[in-house]
Amino acid sequence: MEERKIETIYKVYGYDELTAEDRELVDAAKQMTQTSFAPYSKFHVGAAIRMDNGNIVLGSNQENAAFPSSLCAERTACFQASALYPGMPMRKIAIAAWTRLHQPEETPHELCFQKKPISPCGSCRQALLEYEAAYGPIEVLLYGREGIAVLPSIASLLPLCFTTF
Repeated sequence: MEERKIETIYKVYGYDELTAEDRELVDAAKQMTQTSFAPYSKFHVGAAIRMDNGNIVLGSNQENAAFPSSLCAERTACFQASALYPGMPMRKIAIAAWTRLHQPEETPHELCFQKKPISPCGSCRQALLEYEAAYGPIEVLLYGREGIAVLPSIASLLPLCFTTF
């Protein structure tokens, strides 16, 4: 038997430590939380993808009473990016989450963003990984009020990933 270890190394930045380009991407993801349709969970997620040509493609979660029909912000954005720019690499994705759950109604808007970064679900990780496998690494910026986690790739979120069959 051989024992192996899986580790994920990432950096945590303050908003002001990000480049202007990365702040723009994070801001776009934060803005997209306001376009989500989340009548059931009340958990609003926004995603913004920077394409190889510099353009930003946006997405937000869209819920449905038939829960499997719902779509996460990350998949909304990456499917939109692939449809708008077929064959073009996605270079970065920023993700943010906002909710008033468990907070007084008078809580300021900015304080409704999650303190700690949230990461994509397994389905979103797999969907993004397919594009990363085809076109190269997609850097990940996970927004939290207390810090922005920056990972070098989608694969760093999904070790032992499934990319071929």
